Amino acid sequence: MSVTQRYKDAWDGFWRAAPDEQGAVFWDAEPALTAARHLAHFAARIDDPDLPMVDLGCGNGTQTRYLGSRFTNVTGVDLSPAAVEHARSQTPYGEAEFEQLDAADDKAVLALHDRLGDANVYVRGVLHQCEPADRRPVADAVATLLGDTGRAFVVELAEGAKPVLMGLAQSPDGPPPKLRPVFAHGIAPGEVSDRALDELLADAGLTVLTEGQLPLLTTEYTPEGRRIELPSRWMVVGRAS
Repeated sequence: MSVTQRYKDAWDGFWRAAPDEQGAVFWDAEPALTAARHLAHFAARIDDPDLPMVDLGCGNGTQTRYLGSRFTNVTGVDLSPAAVEHARSQTPYGEAEFEQLDAADDKAVLALHDRLGDANVYVRGVLHQCEPADRRPVADAVATLLGDTGRAFVVELAEGAKPVLMGLAQSPDGPPPKLRPVFAHGIAPGEVSDRALDELLADAGLTVLTEGQLPLLTTEYTPEGRRIELPSRWMVVGRAS
């Protein structure tokens, strides 16, 4: 199985149009406000920190490079070839490797696991914007990459984020500039309820070991100069025993 061509084209079109500079994309906040906060909850719960680390849905690699400064053997994977091109061009010092991966393609995911072995996985904001038919295969991909010994840090928009996004989209002046391309390319964020996320992980054979809430900080600001924050949930998950 693979993701729909429409979905793949939407993301590749988004990344081909995206500027190169860090912070130009709506969710591309600096790692100190994103991956660093996440690792504060994740690192102590990783059973084997020497396992490879996979950043699933790495985009332009901003968070992947941060992970590469903290772990050895870090690989960022993304559906979009254009995203992978961005990531590689912005990683001149080799902090991480990058490759294209359709996470709904179980054979491709299994091949990656066969090559890397069990891995720890970082998943930031992937499931909440997948098309419905792709959500379960992507959750299954996380389980496959973990194998028996890996751990995953999953952070997704909480269902309370959707009203915030819709309010921004429907403002009299239209969406903020950095959010506008998301909607223009047919990407629909905030589509998974909290309950549906729990069910996806459970159906993939994953157990939530611990969880919490953090705001997802964006790179966009309100007209009053306040950084836009979106409610999000984080979970450390592993294979069900």
